[in-house]
Amino acid sequence: MNAVHDTFARQGLVRPQDGRMIAGVCAGLARRFGLDPWIARLLFVLILFLVPGSQILIYPVLWIVMPAEKPAFPTTPTTF
Repeated sequence: MNAVHDTFARQGLVRPQDGRMIAGVCAGLARRFGLDPWIARLLFVLILFLVPGSQILIYPVLWIVMPAEKPAFPTTPTTF
C-alpha cells in the first residue's frame, strides 16, 4: 500500500489538511486538477446523477488510496 501512496503523492494526489469536508478526497482532486474544491464537489454530485451509486464505491476507495498530506509543521508541542 505504501507504493500506491508514494505514487499518488508524487502525482500530487493527496488529501489536504485544510479544506476538507469529510475526508478531503474532493479537495485533493480539486487541488491536483487546479479547480476550486466546491466545483469538484459539485461535479462529484452531478456524476452521481449520471451514474447512480458509482460514488458510493469510488469515494471510499480514493479515501483509502490517496495519502493524507503531511503537515508542514510538527503538530506535537515542544517543551523548553
